[in-house]
Amino acid sequence: MQILETERLILCEFTLEDAAFILELLNSPPWLQFIGERNVNSIEEAENYLLNGSMKSYAENGFGFYAVVEKAETSARTNQTIGMCGLIKRDTLPDIDIGFAFLPNLISKGYGYEIASATLNYALNVLKIKRIIAIVNPENEKSIGLIKKIGMQFEEMIKLGDDEKELMLFGIKQKVD
Repeated sequence: MQILETERLILCEFTLEDAAFILELLNSPPWLQFIGERNVNSIEEAENYLLNGSMKSYAENGFGFYAVVEKAETSARTNQTIGMCGLIKRDTLPDIDIGFAFLPNLISKGYGYEIASATLNYALNVLKIKRIIAIVNPENEKSIGLIKKIGMQFEEMIKLGDDEKELMLFGIKQKVD
C-alpha cells in the first residue's frame, strides 16, 4: 500500500517480496557501523524481520518502516527499492521515532531529505502525532545533518536499554496554529 509520493520517490508498505532488499540493506557497511548487527543472514530471516517488525507495526500502530522506492521515470531501472524510512514506536522511548536508511551507493543524493521531510510532514499533519523524535549514533554525521535539515533539534544524549553506547536524541513538536 502506498503511503505517500514525492517528486522522485514512493513510500509504501513492505511486503515479503522485499526480503532480498532487507537482507542487502541490513548487512550493508553503513547499517552495520551506525545501526548495528540484526543477525539477518538469509531470505527467511529477512522475511521474519519484516513480519515481526514493519508488518507487525502496520497492524498494531498504523505505521512502521516503509520501503523507499525510486520512481521508474527518474531511473533507468523500474521502481527500484533504494531504502527505508518511517516511524517506529519503541518500548524504550516515550515518543514516536522517525528513522531512515539507504543502500550505500544512494547516500548523499538528496533522497534522504526528500523522503524524511515528507514522512515527518505525514506524521505530524496526517497521523497527527504531536511529537516526533529521532535517535542517532553521534558518529553518523550524515544522518545528524539530515535530522537537523528536516527541522529537528538536539535535546539530549540517551542510552537505550543495556546498550553502553550513548545516542543523540532529537525532537520536533507539531506546530499549533
